[in-house]
Amino acid sequence: MSDEEDIVLSELNDEELVEQMFDDLYDGLKEEIEEGVNILLERGWTPYDILTKALVGGMTVVGHDFRDGILFVPEVLLAANAMKGGMSILKPLLAETGAPRVGKMVIGTVKGDIHDIGKNLVAMMMEGAGFEVVDIGINNPVENYLEALETEQPDILGMSALLTTTMPYMKVVIDTMVEQGLREEYIVLVGGAPLNEEFGKAIGADGYCRDAAVAVEMAKDFVSRKHNQLAG
Repeated sequence: MSDEEDIVLSELNDEELVEQMFDDLYDGLKEEIEEGVNILLERGWTPYDILTKALVGGMTVVGHDFRDGILFVPEVLLAANAMKGGMSILKPLLAETGAPRVGKMVIGTVKGDIHDIGKNLVAMMMEGAGFEVVDIGINNPVENYLEALETEQPDILGMSALLTTTMPYMKVVIDTMVEQGLREEYIVLVGGAPLNEEFGKAIGADGYCRDAAVAVEMAKDFVSRKHNQLAG
């Protein structure tokens, strides 16, 4: 029995518990995260504080290490899954309290493409950063994107493609948004292995995201600028 296994979460003070939750998220320990969330709730923490200080704080560390090549996709998926465990407890409580959201994103893989690991990773990391994410899945024709935009009214539309043959379909979606006068209303971010920044610019996207960590940073940046413009 090592000292590590002897940690009793409920015996830690708030600060130590949040530190421990950072470590548990990093290690993808879902049950420990759920327990930590419940302990903080019992101690009178607001759901929003738990989300931002414990969960988003912990996922920020994961995101940085993923970006820097210290962590890889399997570890990040485990961390995101642990985060989801904590989120499932907080989501109904956040809805009741009307807590501020960072922003909202609709994400989906384009028509002809059934790859979803990258998209799922972006969706999880975005949720980890406090965004509300609506994932419309794979193989999406332009109609699916437009319908989701109308129904969900997000800040961001995210499109993913892993095949060189499906990449051009992103332009079809953006061109249709332009034709319908919708393009200015949304931030459009694109990503996927065969894409690059030039391609993103050429099709009229707001940004190209090399990986999930970049997507989160870019999304936060664009949304804060959008809010500032609206306020200004």
